Amino acid sequence: MNASNSRPAESVVAGAPAHVITLSCDDRPGIVAAVTTELARLGANITESSQFWDRQTNRFFMRIAFAGPADATPPSLERALAVPIGKFGMTASIVDQFRRPKIVVMVSKFDHALLHLLYQIRVGWLNAEVVAIVSNHESGRRPAELEGLPFHHWPVTAANKIEQEQKLVRLVEETGAELVVLARYMQVFSSDLSARLSGRAINIHHSFLPSFKGAKPYHQAFERGVKLIGATAHYVTGDLDEGPIIEQETERVSHAQSADDFVAVGRDIESRVLARAVKLHLEGRVMLNGHKTIVF
Repeated sequence: MNASNSRPAESVVAGAPAHVITLSCDDRPGIVAAVTTELARLGANITESSQFWDRQTNRFFMRIAFAGPADATPPSLERALAVPIGKFGMTASIVDQFRRPKIVVMVSKFDHALLHLLYQIRVGWLNAEVVAIVSNHESGRRPAELEGLPFHHWPVTAANKIEQEQKLVRLVEETGAELVVLARYMQVFSSDLSARLSGRAINIHHSFLPSFKGAKPYHQAFERGVKLIGATAHYVTGDLDEGPIIEQETERVSHAQSADDFVAVGRDIESRVLARAVKLHLEGRVMLNGHKTIVF
C-alpha cells in the first residue's frame, strides 16, 4: 500500500478507469508488496484494500480497488501483473469497476425480490443491467414489460427440464450475463446446470431450511412459535440450499403477530438480503473458500 503512495501525483488521471483485482494463493511473505509495487510502477492509485489469511488452509485472499493509469484495461493489467501472479501461483481476476455487469433474473410466482432488485438498479444503488427475466409462470411477464426488459416464459416439467435448462445456458452465453439471480425461482437446478453456473448463480431462501421444508415455511414457523425469522443468500450448488453463504439477516417476531405478518416480514428480508448479495458479488467482494465465502 505504501508503495502506491510514492507515485508522482500527475501519474493518476482524474476520472481514470477504476479496476478491482481479487486474488488468492497459498500464503507466504511478500504477496502484498509484490502486487502493490507493480501497481505503483503503473501509476495506479489504490483506493481500497482488504485481505484475509485462512489459518486452517493457509490460503491468502485479497481485494484491491485502484484508479489509473488512464489507458488501463483488464488484459493490460493482467500482463503488467504477470510476474507476481506467476511467482505466487495466484488465482487472480481483474475487472473494470465502472462496467455494468449483465445479469439474468429468474422468478416464479412471488415477485417481491425481483421488484426490489429492479428498483435498486433504477435508483443506481445496484450497478447492473438486467438482460432478461426468465419465469416458469406468465405472472413474471408484467414486471418485465413495465421495465422494458426481455421476458422468457419457460414452464418446467419433468419431461422438458433438461431442454429448458439448455435454453438458460444459451441465454447466458448469448447475452454475456455474468450472473444468474434466482429471485424466488421455485425450481431446482440439475447437478449439471449447478456445476456449469458454479460461482455465477445466487439463490435466496428463508433461513428455516432445513428445519421447515416444503410448502408454507413461514406458516410452519408460526405454528412452532419461532422468535427469529430470516433469509439467506447463497451460491447455487448441486446440494439443495447448501451452497456457500454470501449474506444473511434475521428479524425478531413474536406471538402477537399472525402467520401473514411472518410472511410479510420474511418477504421484506428476502428482498434486502438478495439485493445485498448481488451487489457484493458484482463488486468483486465475494471470494469462494471451499464451502465458505470470504466477503470483503
